[in-house]
Amino acid sequence: MSHYSDNVSQISKLCEQQGSAWAAINPEHAARLRAQNQFHTGLDIARYTAKIMREDMAAYDKDPAHYTQSLGCWHGFIGQQKAISIKKHFGSLKGRYLYLSGWMVAALRSEFGPLPDQSMHEKTAVPMLIEELYTFLKQADAWELNHYFRDLEEARDNGDEVSAKKAQEKIDNFQTHVIPIIADIDAGFGNEEATYLLAKKMIEAGACAIQIENQVSDVKQCGHQDGKVTVPHASFLAKINAVRYAFLEMGVEDGIIVARTDSLGAGLTQEIAVSQEPGDLGDQYNSYLDGETITDPSEINASDVVIKQDGKLVKVKRLSSGLYEFKKGTGEDRVVLDCITSLKNGADLLWIETSTPNVAHIGGMVSRIREEVPDAKLVYNNSPSFNWTLNFRQQVYDAWSEEGKDVSNYERAKLMSPDYDSTELAAVADEWTKNFQRDAARECGVFHHLITLPTYHTAALSTDELARNYFGEDGMLAYVRDVQRTEIRDGIATVKHQDMAGSNIGDDHKEFFSRENALKAGGKHNTMNQFG
Repeated sequence: MSHYSDNVSQISKLCEQQGSAWAAINPEHAARLRAQNQFHTGLDIARYTAKIMREDMAAYDKDPAHYTQSLGCWHGFIGQQKAISIKKHFGSLKGRYLYLSGWMVAALRSEFGPLPDQSMHEKTAVPMLIEELYTFLKQADAWELNHYFRDLEEARDNGDEVSAKKAQEKIDNFQTHVIPIIADIDAGFGNEEATYLLAKKMIEAGACAIQIENQVSDVKQCGHQDGKVTVPHASFLAKINAVRYAFLEMGVEDGIIVARTDSLGAGLTQEIAVSQEPGDLGDQYNSYLDGETITDPSEINASDVVIKQDGKLVKVKRLSSGLYEFKKGTGEDRVVLDCITSLKNGADLLWIETSTPNVAHIGGMVSRIREEVPDAKLVYNNSPSFNWTLNFRQQVYDAWSEEGKDVSNYERAKLMSPDYDSTELAAVADEWTKNFQRDAARECGVFHHLITLPTYHTAALSTDELARNYFGEDGMLAYVRDVQRTEIRDGIATVKHQDMAGSNIGDDHKEFFSRENALKAGGKHNTMNQFG
């Protein structure tokens, strides 16, 4: 017996116990309502999706071909349509997640209006977006199941047992649109207590995976901007602990922590680490600070900071802002130390923010990390901040140059030009781009590939195209040709926007509640019927 049938039986018994008082309750209708609301709280979602992620991580460890993917979404509807589209095209949502980008929360969801990615937005906006995304994903469940239930009722009314059986199988084997969200908590929005409090809210909203970075909270910068300032390991580990305590308190025992390091592009620190003995974490962090070796105490001024590096007294280079500089060229070594330290102290996955998408570069760092932690896995940002076309064309150009292949027909600095679009180099670069995620999963330990801001860009691009044509010569044809006609022919659910927003669900519910007295919106005069 299916879960749905179990519910029908259970509710039938309840109705019998209540006698005539519940005579108006149809057990099958009540079971339908249960089916369309599988998750009652955000914690139900967090526990369910954490289990999915853990299973996916184990599958990846066995075979890196089983990497996972996501797209960043800034609105519940965007996340919902992404999940519906994946399910429509591929039949399953396995290995597909959502990403919640702090950048997009700042740019699109703050009450202050558009903001840069510097943690200036309301931190409550993050759990609110998580809750919104899951509200829309649950609504997608209700929407799809409602169609299956209608098909089942129609088949029964027509005495069509074959169609009724098919509809019943779809109900019994239904796969929810609720999928894991990796949620960006930036640098924790304050001290470790602030991080803990916000993490709890995010988990309560449904987050099973929280990504946190090792920048200073109050001067946090986007990973692709300059001026990033990192914190000593002890400060970052305290926040990792805070997130783990939040997961444990909320009963999500297998919640996932993604530890992000910005050290590759961060040349500054706000504080010198506390060191108890040579070689400890604080000493290792301080060993990368730039400075000037001194031998005469008279060389020390009143505001100078002096530490010991390799047994020598070093006057640390300090900027007028009070920040300290790291030695040039130490970024990769600091990344490796950050990653090993995080994994050995409670993190589950890594995020290395890089300046370019280069498999060899990423793989080189991961190989060093895996010498200490063999099963180290990455979440990697396939960032729109990279010029992917130029990057990969230059990578091919460089590879060909090293091989001795003639590249005299190409100008490396201008490879973005459309003049090169039909060349062999461009074709090879596109192939490398196409294979980037597979290659990085296999060679660089990338378990999860995401694009942080894709729907920000797609919304702008599609709106620009419609505006250009609709307000130009094409007028209404622009919408009909480029939007509605494509929706109809590609089977995009939103063409029936009333249905997508829940009109048919509401009609059915009214019939449950009011029976023949229900005033429904989906009659013959509903123009949505024009779409079949």
